Amino acid sequence: MSFDVARVRGLYTSLSDGWVYLNADSSPQIPESVSAATARAFRNAPLMDNSQSTGTHAKNQLTLGSETMVATARRAIADLTGTVEKAVFLGPSLETIYHRLSIALAPLLRHGGELISTRTATHTLDVPVHRYAENDLGTGEIPAWQYRDLVTGGTRLVTISSAHPQVGTVNNIAEIADITHSQSRAWVLVDATACAGMRDITFNTLGADIITVDCAAFGGPHIAAVAFRDVSMFPRMYVETLRMDVAPGLAGGVSAAIDHLADLDEDALGTRKKRLKASLAASGQYLERLGNYLVDSLSVLPKIHLLGISGELASGAHVDRLPRVSFIIEGVPDETIFNRLLSHGLVASMTRRDALLEAMGIDDTQGALTIGLHVYNTTNDIDQLVRTMASLA
Repeated sequence: MSFDVARVRGLYTSLSDGWVYLNADSSPQIPESVSAATARAFRNAPLMDNSQSTGTHAKNQLTLGSETMVATARRAIADLTGTVEKAVFLGPSLETIYHRLSIALAPLLRHGGELISTRTATHTLDVPVHRYAENDLGTGEIPAWQYRDLVTGGTRLVTISSAHPQVGTVNNIAEIADITHSQSRAWVLVDATACAGMRDITFNTLGADIITVDCAAFGGPHIAAVAFRDVSMFPRMYVETLRMDVAPGLAGGVSAAIDHLADLDEDALGTRKKRLKASLAASGQYLERLGNYLVDSLSVLPKIHLLGISGELASGAHVDRLPRVSFIIEGVPDETIFNRLLSHGLVASMTRRDALLEAMGIDDTQGALTIGLHVYNTTNDIDQLVRTMASLA
């Protein structure tokens, strides 16, 4: 297992423009192989569907060309999540997928079937929620222990995110799924977008029954997917609702994005599934060290408050985290911080408000900034960030 960050950075030609990108939480950089594959797919898509083709079987053959792009994308998502191609559906966005899931899963929730969700979910189903799991306001985590009281024999669906996209707290999905399955016949629906490309998000690892992911989160095209643990789940739902049209050109970049993840560890061998497991383990270890270095470096600045990390409520907590931090500088507006970073060649993200951040008190401040790191970032990027921040904090 090895991770050569210099080699990985070479796979992102956008890094040659001189900027330091610390905004992987909102706009991760796109690998050159993905850009090339997507451009190639868009060029070829009109040729595949050229209505001027002649011959008895020409139209069917050309239509199959576009379908092949979609099938290849579905197969790639299946490798990423550890299922089969037939159990994967693509959609234009997660918003659309969750809307379709609301219809598809209706049979599961009829006759008093209960839904458990969270108040801080990025994407939600269009159905009434019966119970809510609450976040720990000190760390941002959704503690697994509360599901022992929330899940009952009438529970049919539990929805949760794998991690908070800006605070970076990772939820213990495996434990939550274990509790849910031991106390009910419910399915666990996980939005794994925040962890995609940085962690193993297979069904075996998460213990989930349904996984959704936005491919843009790991440098792929703007296309989303929903994967099911097994096709044997389909008779319990309106599965036809999940068949959606997507742009073949975008679908053409999905496989390249997942191939890129599988090749992060140049020593990884075997099938794409095996290489994904090895590469995500290697890059995950690197990102864990990078995330710890980020927190330790920012913590020495006296005026900075790290949401979910600083303060009494978070003191001494041992919480699994992604390499992402949202912070506030007392008395300094977020736009001022953002512009100061830009003037020094650093690109961060303006923190988007949500229910968790509001509960943590972000509305009582002058705004926050989010730093999101990915496999192409280094400790030098963090050092440059801290030097720039020192003049403000």
